[in-house]
Amino acid sequence: MANIEIRTFELTDESAAIALWMRCGLTRPWNDPKKDIERKLCVQRHLFLVGTIGQELIATVMAGYEGHRGWINYLAVAPQYQRQGIGRLMMLEAEQLLVEAGCPKINCSHYINTTTTPLPWNIFTFSFFTPILATNHT
Repeated sequence: MANIEIRTFELTDESAAIALWMRCGLTRPWNDPKKDIERKLCVQRHLFLVGTIGQELIATVMAGYEGHRGWINYLAVAPQYQRQGIGRLMMLEAEQLLVEAGCPKINCSHYINTTTTPLPWNIFTFSFFTPILATNHT
């Protein structure tokens, strides 16, 4: 595995993060990724992580905790770096930060119909269930 640095998102990472999300099929018409980043930087910005190799941003994970459940969003690894354990490293770091915040349980959001390789959630300590989630797409 390449030598990856995991650190907190910085404003200069915005365009690279959005480009990565687009390449990984994580963007949706009803979610403006710039607004998602703007909102995240107002709340628990230390839970928005990026992975870099040198100057190249190759991974992201956006975590949050509202006191009841933790959430994982925008877990992405650049296609050429997938299947090398980088997603697992990103998740472990996010999970550790959530545990330190007192989070007892973590939920992950993942679109089933992404055009990229599905995430191998079985390598984490997650189980699957079919929730009913409603959204107003805002």
